Amino acid sequence: MDEADAGARLDAWLAGAVADLSRSRAKALIVSGMVSVGGATIEEPKRPVKPGETVIVTVPPPEPAIPAGEAIALDIVYQDDDLIVIDKPPGMVVHPGAGNHSGTLVNALIRHCGDSLSGIGGVARPGIVHRLDKDTSGLLVVAKNDRTHQGLAAQFADHGREGPLERAYMALCWGVPERTKGIIDAAIGRSNQNREKMEIKRTGGRHAITHFAVAERYGAAGKPPIASLIECRLETGRTHQIRVHLASIAHPVIGDRGYGAGFATKAARLPEPARSVVSAFPRQALHAFRLGFEHPATHEALHFERPPPADMIALTDALKSL
Repeated sequence: MDEADAGARLDAWLAGAVADLSRSRAKALIVSGMVSVGGATIEEPKRPVKPGETVIVTVPPPEPAIPAGEAIALDIVYQDDDLIVIDKPPGMVVHPGAGNHSGTLVNALIRHCGDSLSGIGGVARPGIVHRLDKDTSGLLVVAKNDRTHQGLAAQFADHGREGPLERAYMALCWGVPERTKGIIDAAIGRSNQNREKMEIKRTGGRHAITHFAVAERYGAAGKPPIASLIECRLETGRTHQIRVHLASIAHPVIGDRGYGAGFATKAARLPEPARSVVSAFPRQALHAFRLGFEHPATHEALHFERPPPADMIALTDALKSL
């Protein structure tokens, strides 16, 4: 490092010293711990450089802009030249993102569908019209071309208020709502304490409405039910909407460690074998079991239903045994 460079910001100096490295990229590398000065990792972009210092920067290879296809098995419910309906298993991420660059539904779809996938959803989300949380199972429709993508996107934007879209979920929840049927109308926004979670907002937030109906109750005869099966229908599509709304009325989804962690002690008070099954359940017990929409090309009304996966069936059987 020359005397003329003394006092310059580290990010600015790197941008000038390394070919094809922008200042913003240099700053990101410093903050992520990829730069060392004199053998010590530096994470402060503003740090001034000094004459004689040795700076080492590790530039990771760029990640592909387009996800790679992977040979991942898919449970295909229906497909034609325009779209494909998948029953997504729990544990599968829908599209690549931070920390999930492979093993996603998009990776599987690219391998299965080839070049036919729509690009209107963006290179990282080709054909994706809607999504499910990683640990939520159930039905998803994916467009194979732009015309279908636009037609489906319009239906999902309406959420079935006036159009043909129909989506319903089954959730195994703690306790039983006082009303057999009801509507939860509460705005949802990003949590101020944990940016990875959502919360009910008294001011601000985005309008969110969930319709619910109690389908089954579980518990010992003569005692208040310990859990219930609740069917939910969305009138809006906010992140974590069902999970946040059910938790807001004190009936969180069983296994939901994000919004129902305070109810985990209830499992310890259950008799065996239900105690072991409920305590070990690794995800939120939420399944998108019904999906209906109008085919954008043929205008045919399509309707699909799928039972929950084996883990949720086992959980239901354990609750029924109480």
